[in-house]
Amino acid sequence: MKTLISKCLIALLFFSSMLAQINAQDISGAWEGKLSIQGNSIPILFNVKLEGGAYSSTMDSPSQGATGIPMDKTVFENNVLTIKFNQAGIKYVGNLKENKFEGTFFQGPTEIPLILSKTVKTLPGNTALPTSETELEKLAKADTGNYKYSVEDYFARPKARSFSFSPNGNYMSYQEKDANKKNHVYVKNTETGDITRVIEEKEELIRGFGWANDGRLIYVMDKGGNEDYHLFAVDVDGKNQKELTPYDGVKVRILNGLKEDKNHMIISMNKNNPSIFEPYKINIISGELEQLYKNEDAANPINGYQFDKDGNLRGFSKLRDGVFVDMYYTVDGKNYEIKKKLSWKDQFAIISFNYASDNKHEAYVSSNLDSDKTQLYLYDLKEDKVLKKLYSNDNYDVSGLSLSRKRNYELDYFSYEGEKSHIIPVSNYYKKLHKRITSKFPEYSYSITDVTDDESKYLIFLQSDKLYGTYYSYDAKKKTFKLLYNLMPNLNEKDMAEMRPITFKSRDGLTIHGYITLPKEAQQGKKVPVIVNPHGGPQGIRDSWGFNPEAQLFASRGYATLQVNFRISGGYGKKFLKSGFKQIGRKAMDDVEDGLQYVIDQGWVDKSKVAIYGGSHGGYAVLRGLTKTPDLYTCGVDYVGVSNLFTFMNSIPAYWKPYLKILKEIWYDPDVPAEKAIMNEVSPVFQIDKIKKPLFVVQGANDPRVNIDESDQIVSALRGKGFDVPYMVKYDEGHGFAKEENSIELYKAMMGFYAKHLKN
Repeated sequence: MKTLISKCLIALLFFSSMLAQINAQDISGAWEGKLSIQGNSIPILFNVKLEGGAYSSTMDSPSQGATGIPMDKTVFENNVLTIKFNQAGIKYVGNLKENKFEGTFFQGPTEIPLILSKTVKTLPGNTALPTSETELEKLAKADTGNYKYSVEDYFARPKARSFSFSPNGNYMSYQEKDANKKNHVYVKNTETGDITRVIEEKEELIRGFGWANDGRLIYVMDKGGNEDYHLFAVDVDGKNQKELTPYDGVKVRILNGLKEDKNHMIISMNKNNPSIFEPYKINIISGELEQLYKNEDAANPINGYQFDKDGNLRGFSKLRDGVFVDMYYTVDGKNYEIKKKLSWKDQFAIISFNYASDNKHEAYVSSNLDSDKTQLYLYDLKEDKVLKKLYSNDNYDVSGLSLSRKRNYELDYFSYEGEKSHIIPVSNYYKKLHKRITSKFPEYSYSITDVTDDESKYLIFLQSDKLYGTYYSYDAKKKTFKLLYNLMPNLNEKDMAEMRPITFKSRDGLTIHGYITLPKEAQQGKKVPVIVNPHGGPQGIRDSWGFNPEAQLFASRGYATLQVNFRISGGYGKKFLKSGFKQIGRKAMDDVEDGLQYVIDQGWVDKSKVAIYGGSHGGYAVLRGLTKTPDLYTCGVDYVGVSNLFTFMNSIPAYWKPYLKILKEIWYDPDVPAEKAIMNEVSPVFQIDKIKKPLFVVQGANDPRVNIDESDQIVSALRGKGFDVPYMVKYDEGHGFAKEENSIELYKAMMGFYAKHLKN
């Protein structure tokens, strides 16, 4: 009998053990599925880990660039997986069936079927392609010489920066860097001098911050450069910190700070549809949201909202058929009617309502509807008519003006950018202030970066082509200036190079503007190597006069820097802008080449030692330059540049998709046979047989605009032809490097690359 009982017990224990083993199945690893939302397929990845007998997990949304989001709860019992993310109201419950979880993804009241399959999580792009750190360090060491300034002198972040007053002037906020290169946000009491660290920067960078009211700050962060910005808030003493928009894969934009409503602001988010943005009123203490308007027509979405100072939605612009813009306005606050039917190429923008007028429909607008250059007007939106032309310039677009909230919204000045920035004083008050500033600092350009609500304290930022930047405070009652902070005291102005405006004619007769930064050797009559630096964008973007750390670093090594505002650049009128449409990689590149010929003809540079370097569109221009005119350049550095126009258009972020037709009007349309042929011609990846010169490629792995595949393609293709192509990839960066240590590594390697190919 005893033996029988023992055998039964052994069998029972064995059976129980088997059950425990089944329930204790290790589900560690990556589980991938796709959510179907409003016709969009959104991949979701849960990374599950088992440690100490308990599960934890993180979530990725690869299409939105969101990675490594920690989940609050991960439980696997009786073959049921439950994952929760409380802040976003997300939950997943799935049953394990034949190596798959079949279940439901919950977000708030929404329920979406989701099947998860086991997969292997990989880093973006082809991880076999990037050059090793050892090899890149070896490349950097080629930059030899007894130089007064190091790469760090130009590209280490300032010890402190981004100063601003609280609205009442009782506090000043700023970022300050610690020994680990983390840039925390501090608040200083302007009366007592007491300093408090209110925001700690950890793994993710603080991408921007500012005052929401006298006692609370807001700030934004993303994940590794993916540009899905989330909004946070914190009290002036560092307490009550809260993530206000904890939504995975959602990008926030600030529309209106609502100075008249201390506890709210207006934001927009692509929360309901990744492709379009809708406005919300958000409580900056609790995070409570109120949706203010619905953007329901995804085919013809609203792409701009106009709120007044009290938070009323006065109007909006709506994209129609991908290339037209209808401007809606409300007279009664309820019904919105079309006031303007525009092409996307037209400029008609409300800068501010004229709160000083008894007519609530008066507004300051910038427009080029009746002119080539953008001009400033006082406009009646109800009657749809110009009341008065305020300011214009024959040669440049004018789009800036400033109003004084304290002085009943008096108009203070107009501004525009020509060869340099210009301020045109209007009010008697500002004429006096402008005269004081320019008399005190005649050699510098200035901007007012902040002013208290009572206009008793101003923050003035000074810069020139040789001065990185200094902050001065101005006491309006005492009429005195005080040096607050020199951002880069280690860079002596006397050692810096001149950035000289240039103007020349293109081969087809257009007037083209730009800048040449010349090292001391060139000013002494020696022909020097030159780095041609086409800007990004390209549409509507331009290079500007001022301190350029890249150009100054290059000059310190004896290289000139050429920056050309080629056709399609902004600020020179709509005719000049439109002359570059369908000319990217063609006439736009001709302008760059003509600029190079101009500086060669001046006797400044050595035509046998010409590098080309740029980022984004500038990176594309590098690749295009090496294929279009392969004998013109000695070498090139492509930084997050497009290599294949077809894959570029197919991999744009979701929130760019409503503008795809516009993108095709600016670049090229692959559905038009003649333009498809041009795309093949100007896509460098299809022309690599023409590349003869050395190339260095740089990429942020999480780039949402120029996918890493753009760089992988060109590197892989060239290496397949036997080229030695150094390739730097940073897996914690996006569209351009934002982390100090990564930037310094980049420029050290770049200087080594130039030394290797321009100095031999």
